Amino acid sequence: MPPVPSMMAAALYLANLLLLVSAAAEHVRDLEVSEGVPVGTKIGFIGDGASPDSGPPYLIVPVGAAVDSDLSIDQTTGEIKTKVPLDRETRASYSLVAIPMSGDNVKVVVKVLDENDNAPTFPSRFVNIEFPENTPRDVKRTLPPARDLDLDIYNTQRYNIVSGNINSTFRLSSHRERDGVLYLDLQINGFLDRETCEYYSLVIEALDGGTPPLRGEMTVNITIQDVNDNPPIFNQSRYFGSVQENSTIGTSILQVLASDGDTGDNAQIEYAINRRQSDKDMLFRIDSSSGVIAVNKPLDFEAKELHELVIVAKDHGLQPLEATTFVSIKVIDVNDNQPTINVIFLSDDATPKISESAQPGEFVARISVHDPDSKTEYSNVNVTLNGGDGHFGLTTRDNIIYLVIVNLPLDRELQPNYTLNVIATDTGTPPLHASRTINLLVTDVNDNAPDFEQDVYEANVMEVSDPGTSVIQVFATDKDEGNNSVITYSLLEPSNSNINWFQVDARSGLITTRAHVDCETESLPQLTVVATDNGFPPLSSSATVLVTIHDVNDNEPIFDQSFYNVSVAENEVEGRCILK
Repeated sequence: MPPVPSMMAAALYLANLLLLVSAAAEHVRDLEVSEGVPVGTKIGFIGDGASPDSGPPYLIVPVGAAVDSDLSIDQTTGEIKTKVPLDRETRASYSLVAIPMSGDNVKVVVKVLDENDNAPTFPSRFVNIEFPENTPRDVKRTLPPARDLDLDIYNTQRYNIVSGNINSTFRLSSHRERDGVLYLDLQINGFLDRETCEYYSLVIEALDGGTPPLRGEMTVNITIQDVNDNPPIFNQSRYFGSVQENSTIGTSILQVLASDGDTGDNAQIEYAINRRQSDKDMLFRIDSSSGVIAVNKPLDFEAKELHELVIVAKDHGLQPLEATTFVSIKVIDVNDNQPTINVIFLSDDATPKISESAQPGEFVARISVHDPDSKTEYSNVNVTLNGGDGHFGLTTRDNIIYLVIVNLPLDRELQPNYTLNVIATDTGTPPLHASRTINLLVTDVNDNAPDFEQDVYEANVMEVSDPGTSVIQVFATDKDEGNNSVITYSLLEPSNSNINWFQVDARSGLITTRAHVDCETESLPQLTVVATDNGFPPLSSSATVLVTIHDVNDNEPIFDQSFYNVSVAENEVEGRCILK
């Protein structure tokens, strides 16, 4: 073959040569070589001895790029060797046309055989994903697959979880699609619980089919998202506290504390008092954030000494969960109440009175004293009695019940009422006392008879007086009262019949004539007036009324006889009375 005079001429020559190649008959020679073999490795010969080509020398015409750079072709022998390390992933085959001096052209195709020289590779070394903790079992989450530049068996064949799979919570599944990629899914294998484990770091490996297999790794960081699946939990099922009854509003008593296994809003707790079940009077309040219970209104031990509160802790989840605990608050008594005195009078109508006939030792009233500050029904209170001028006293057997008794005899007519003062003093510091004034009435008994102003009354009346003429009015008084002092007047019937001359008004004591009086019959009649009270039994007294009847000339002389007959002796001396 003549030499090529210049580059332009060479190009023209090569173009003509390609025309010849395309016009000439050819057969195909296939050769194979493994990638990565050492430089200078013999691939084969252009001619195989059986083809109708005339053998070397050959004119080599590359088809495509990299033939001259990657392969060494001996034109005189037709031997083909590697010039550089071959890489199937860079170039999988080489093509050239060998033109012999005579005969058919030979198309040579050198195929680069794959070797396991590439490990599976994930697109990212780290992947972050999240699962809500209530994600159902078997739910899948697609992960970026590993890719291997090798082919077939040397491509990615399987995935494994190397580490971090606590309690086998996850598993892997894979499937190969038409593009030859083995796609990877992460599946829930158990039940997620953020409160048990909120974070997983799975190391996942991809393995190809080589012997030994090549590996690629990816770390999957899994965050378990919280859902509100845990109610608040109090650290005590019941709390106990105490507070003095005189504590000011706002005084802290105790703190309740609840925790929530969730996180974020699901774990944010709000406290409240269940007013429907407790503390309807709102005596207490609770800080919704801290759980501190404090006094909200003035307390009173005497009204209630033990309060039971129902406390609710509720989280801030979209569907909030809550828990309940109980709080017992004891109100501590302070001496802020004076004793109370209860008096029961032992009279028939339970009024403050006593009969003047009561004897020493007789009961007047029953006194009980209660101190609201005390837990017991009756307090250890000192009780004293003042007043009464010694007529009344106080006695007790147990310092619980006191009795007011009569000490000295009573006389209503001397003193009709008494003012008694009962004083009760408690044992507090400082001591408080209470007093009760008793206005005791001494009731009357009929122990006094009526008393006339005079024992003897003197009266005058003319014998010519008409019936009904006033003679005299007597008056008696009775120191008793009521019916015991109501007086009725009457006249005792005399031994003679002169009583018929006089009468007395039963109410006023006015004595009048009831008939004509006669001086000549009785000039000085004597009357006995009786005053009787209305008591039971009645008492009475009497007075004497001396009535002088003044004479008037109301009678003509009357002879004893209408005819007198007398005999006189003739020798009667002069002056001798012979007839009267």
